[in-house]
Amino acid sequence: MAGMDDHDAIRSQFAESLAVKQRAMGELVPAIARAAAAMTASLAAGGKILACGNGGSAGDAQHFAAELLNRFERERPGLAAVALTTDGSTLTSIANDYAYEQVFAKQVTALARPGDCLLAISTSGNSPNVVAAIAAAQARTATIVALTGRDGGRMAAALAPGDVEIRVPAQRTARIQEVHLLVIHCLCDAIDRALYPDARAT
Repeated sequence: MAGMDDHDAIRSQFAESLAVKQRAMGELVPAIARAAAAMTASLAAGGKILACGNGGSAGDAQHFAAELLNRFERERPGLAAVALTTDGSTLTSIANDYAYEQVFAKQVTALARPGDCLLAISTSGNSPNVVAAIAAAQARTATIVALTGRDGGRMAAALAPGDVEIRVPAQRTARIQEVHLLVIHCLCDAIDRALYPDARAT
């Protein structure tokens, strides 16, 4: 049976999460709006969104792609989004033949076209394979939306003027991931409202 210490620890997790989300709301709304506008412009022009990350961030990339390809909260046609984290044969062949650092970059080089968008996710901002994916996307003239945390890491330094960084103002990985998920839902909602304003929400 859970004791009071467990209850206090759980309350502390909730309190810290709420505090980080309040701070993020105060700081990140303009960046989220810019990112949504960039993604909407890409999709409206016939482009697609590629998404990548490691671990929990890989799950976020897949979550985002699923919400676009299938549906978020409105009945509308599927939108072009691809998670670069799901094909085990592709990932392992690239890692085996080249290096794990290239598992996303080689996919971006093959799939990205000018005007596409890359959603690059890393809580530290320092994941080498995500940084490499950013460079590959920029070489293909794709726009970058970077979800980061802490000080933005190497990803922040790699972004070009037209790219967008959404940096969660937190240090703990769990708190950053929680805000990343909320940001993903904000992006999905904004894209849906922009592209299908009359679609029925369910």
